[in-house]
Amino acid sequence: MELNEILKSLTNFEIAGGTVATLVTDVTIDSRQVTPGALFAAIRGTQVDGHTYIDKAIANGATTILCETLPDTLAEGITYIKVPDSEAAIGPVATTFYGNPTSHLRLVGVTGTNGKTTIATLLYKMFRAFGHKAGLLSTVCNYINDQAIPTDHTTPDAITLNHLLSRMVDEGCEFAFMECSSHAIAQHRIGGLTFAGGIFTNLTRDHLDYHKTVDNYLRAKKAFFDALPSDAFMLTNLDDKNGMVMAQNTRALVSTYSLRTMADFKARILEHHFEGMLLEINRQEVFVQFLGKFNASNLLAVYGAACLLGKEPLDVLTVLSTLHPVAGRLEAIRSPQGITAVVDYAHTPDAINNVLKAVGEVVAGKGHIITVVGAGGNRDKGKRPLMAQEAVKGSDRVIITSDNPRFEEPQDIINDMLAGLDEEQLRDVISIVDRREAIRTACTMAQKGDIIVVAGKGHEDYQEVRGVKHHFDDREVLRETFGINS
Repeated sequence: MELNEILKSLTNFEIAGGTVATLVTDVTIDSRQVTPGALFAAIRGTQVDGHTYIDKAIANGATTILCETLPDTLAEGITYIKVPDSEAAIGPVATTFYGNPTSHLRLVGVTGTNGKTTIATLLYKMFRAFGHKAGLLSTVCNYINDQAIPTDHTTPDAITLNHLLSRMVDEGCEFAFMECSSHAIAQHRIGGLTFAGGIFTNLTRDHLDYHKTVDNYLRAKKAFFDALPSDAFMLTNLDDKNGMVMAQNTRALVSTYSLRTMADFKARILEHHFEGMLLEINRQEVFVQFLGKFNASNLLAVYGAACLLGKEPLDVLTVLSTLHPVAGRLEAIRSPQGITAVVDYAHTPDAINNVLKAVGEVVAGKGHIITVVGAGGNRDKGKRPLMAQEAVKGSDRVIITSDNPRFEEPQDIINDMLAGLDEEQLRDVISIVDRREAIRTACTMAQKGDIIVVAGKGHEDYQEVRGVKHHFDDREVLRETFGINS
């Protein structure tokens, strides 16, 4: 594609050196991935400034440089595009380079603290069940129809995102469903994309290591809905106090869902079982294979979004009854001895509260709840004591252990969690640094009818220590300990 065509996506830029007739063969933000004829975008990241790699990108064959600051010496034959914010510019550039893929399919984004993965994944599964070609961009895995593509981030960078979406278009996808993390919104990774709809789940404390304040975190989420076009829908959760705050400045058509109050899409739980729940959704009963009030809310969002995308309500309920939980989200493993373990990705105070409430509703005092939980290193430290408090409130016994310590000492993280507990609460808590040993200890403590909740890592099959990812899967450890062959 000619650079001249790509520049039509930008409104504020200056050209230096070279020519706009340059042929751009690729777009990248990684100088190591530059190929001859590529456009290299120098992004000022939180860890690295891409401007320091401009010379390397040119040496590897880049002929166009997108940057905020021009080098002191311009290389001969290289076209430089100076923009106020290269992070904001790369989204529209990538969208144009890849042929504006979201103009050829209906893209729905899901944002909020909790529930993004479940809602996006179930919408993808539902529309596949309806016979549509569809794509998914999620924390667990990306999909183009039935082809799985591993993922490293909740929302990929703008270039990877547009490349995946263009592949979806090439494969005939009519719909795409994606998680939109607050990082991705704030870093303009979804800039240039056209959304057919957006879903808001909830907002509780998370990612304050990056956003610094809850207000900044809220504004990052809200920016997604502010940018929705007038022909899109917005589906927002009235059970969250920020549900209508998110809708204040959107141009999209606003619809609502709720378990507690009148809304466009309304549900209530009629029965709880470990096999699932009996729900009433818009006055129709349906049995679903999910646990907990928060999952009832997630399923209601799926129902509402599918209806807003044109599906008949009864058809949606029929498919809803066939869907299974997402990997690592309230995933149950039962031992031959009559002990049930539940693995969940819950890694915020609110998520832990939700999971333990869901388990408690089913247990109903007939067994003990033993919770194994840790907190991630190099992340928001303020939530650590709150996570421990929620674990103790919802459990009979708690084992505090490691999660992904990253570059922190595991014992320091555990101490931060323990600091949130008083002397009485500490009586029901032990700490074990080794996560494998912590899970095994919980299994040893449990008796028939008890429930073990292993929270924090969910679907993850690694533990990150000192920058190295070691294989570790909570589910594997539980199955080994229970003597289950899988």
